[in-house]
Amino acid sequence: MKDFIEYIAKSLVEHPEEVEVLESGSGSRIRLELKVNAEDMGRVIGKSGRVANSIRTLLRVAAERDGKQVTLDVLEP
Repeated sequence: MKDFIEYIAKSLVEHPEEVEVLESGSGSRIRLELKVNAEDMGRVIGKSGRVANSIRTLLRVAAERDGKQVTLDVLEP
């Protein structure tokens, strides 16, 4: 899941070298935290949060295939 979010985020931003995904939790519940450059926050969040919600939907579908629950937080720099 971590690699999946990292791939999507790096595809969206102008500074892919600054994308960082932190994973915490264990078992069937996983929490992912996405950090990006301050200039790229708008690209990751999108208008009214549409891009971030789309990423969360894709993540939720991928996690269900593995029988897991995953949450994604976009952290402010």
